[in-house]
Amino acid sequence: MDLEANKTWRIQPYTRKFDGNVMKRVRPVSIRPLYSSPEAPQCNLYHNITAVVFSTGFFIGNFFHDFTDVLVPLFITARQFEGEVQILMADNMQHWWINKYKKIFKQLTNYEIIDFNKENQVHCYPRAIVGLYSHGDLTVDSSRSPKNYSMVDFARLMRRAYFLERDFAINLVESSKEKPRLLIIGRNHTRKIINADEIVAVGEELGFEVVVNNTSSHDTVGDFARTVNSFDVMMGVHGAGLTNEVFLPTNAVLIQIVPFGNLEGMSENDFGKGARNMMLKYLQYSIIEEESTLIDLYPRDHAVFKDPESIHRQGWAAMGKIYLDQQNVKLNITRFKPVLARALELLS
Repeated sequence: MDLEANKTWRIQPYTRKFDGNVMKRVRPVSIRPLYSSPEAPQCNLYHNITAVVFSTGFFIGNFFHDFTDVLVPLFITARQFEGEVQILMADNMQHWWINKYKKIFKQLTNYEIIDFNKENQVHCYPRAIVGLYSHGDLTVDSSRSPKNYSMVDFARLMRRAYFLERDFAINLVESSKEKPRLLIIGRNHTRKIINADEIVAVGEELGFEVVVNNTSSHDTVGDFARTVNSFDVMMGVHGAGLTNEVFLPTNAVLIQIVPFGNLEGMSENDFGKGARNMMLKYLQYSIIEEESTLIDLYPRDHAVFKDPESIHRQGWAAMGKIYLDQQNVKLNITRFKPVLARALELLS
């Protein structure tokens, strides 16, 4: 940055720059060059490490956004310093949130996290990074990241943070007597699989040990991380629960069920790309009209079915209300069984 005298830069240190409505709520950080000592406030604390300043943003508490907007970008930005970096949160520092992910933060910094807005001392650092690098949802581009870190490295960091035992999924050629384990991620409200019991039955018929589980049934992130890591295949309808792919062992299979409504691109971008970058096997299954409970709410000649793009053009709120909030899933077993069979093949 070419610093001009008497000029102040205001930076909003949050990754979702493309989301104008969200960015309006992000408090900016001011940067001003000082060319003489009298202008600068007296330092109370001197540090010989780098500072990273960022905002947790608007979606704090949403599991997907916690990772894709903050934790993965923080990994890209801070991991290069191998703990010798201090994290300063620019706005809305929530201690419950810090505590929720404290094991991840401990992998990235050896120092306490500072509440930027409440700190009353002057900290001086030789270098500061304001904002976080982001390469996309649950994605680390090794060609652009410091020290060529990748999403595989992020997954390894998760295993260290939560003491996850399994680095690799089952290989059915080498372990032919063991049953592969299939985890079905349940949902409490929208986009539920209403015939999960039938999926369990067909999974067991194919030779899986099948468990239906819900993230809300576990007390901590580490609790559910250890559960997920014990499985070889994880499946679920598009939603934040699939973020748990970061805890799967290498070569495990992720099956994403895409709700009706032209959501394939979004689903691929949110979870498919990241899965492959973590060296997971990825299968995407798009439901048809007959597998959606929307057929109980709208006539079959409605634009909801005949012209989903017209719903998308009405904006995120209209699209989300119908295709994300009003829809549950009843999988056609005949259509879906080959997907589970393919997952078995990918474990061989």
